[in-house]
Amino acid sequence: MMAEDLDNHIAELELVKTTDPDNEKPVYRRQGFDGISTFDELDNKLGEELRRCRQKKGLSRADMATLVGLSEQVYGRYERNSSKMTVSRLIHLSEVLGISPLAMLYPTAPQLWGKTEMEAEARIRIMGLLENLPSDTMESVVKLLETVHVLQEKTGSS
Repeated sequence: MMAEDLDNHIAELELVKTTDPDNEKPVYRRQGFDGISTFDELDNKLGEELRRCRQKKGLSRADMATLVGLSEQVYGRYERNSSKMTVSRLIHLSEVLGISPLAMLYPTAPQLWGKTEMEAEARIRIMGLLENLPSDTMESVVKLLETVHVLQEKTGSS
């Protein structure tokens, strides 16, 4: 029974059994728009996005190091992927850059936001628009989306 549940989970999420140089055993991954990235490739993309976000804010590596309480050399390891970023570090970096962690993760694995590039781009654009709405408007948008969700469930649309 347990194996059947696992098989259903794998099929539902469209996971693919693959290997990764960083992992001894096979792993299950979701196919990206350009294939399946290795864990190292994902880390490299995240480091590149961190650099891009820092530069967009007009901050130097030294500025970022000061803001996150690290030496410039240690901070630079995150951008160069010579140090692995923890979730708590990603959250802290997002705080000091004034951006959502999702904004840094999206370029790393856009397939997590939709089955097509177009769907993924639409979802991330919506999230960006929502981030800047006033709270009273946000409450109205939430109610609208909940209504749409209920209507879709009743009609069987997805």
